[in-house]
Amino acid sequence: MSTAFKRGDSVSWNTPQGHTRGKVKRKLTSDTTVGGQKITASKDEPRYLVVSDKTGAEAAHKPEALERLRR
Repeated sequence: MSTAFKRGDSVSWNTPQGHTRGKVKRKLTSDTTVGGQKITASKDEPRYLVVSDKTGAEAAHKPEALERLRR
């Protein structure tokens, strides 16, 4: 089951450096480039553009890779 997120949602995800927190910037539903990497996304298989609270870096993740944080 896929989880839907909306702009501004606080989320966390795993990175090689450990757990990271940030906010959802937007839902991606078409192919795009984020941080120099090609991202494949569609309405059926969206990705979410997130911004790290610590570094401000943007990344795109599948919904199942994100965990919603309580406010």
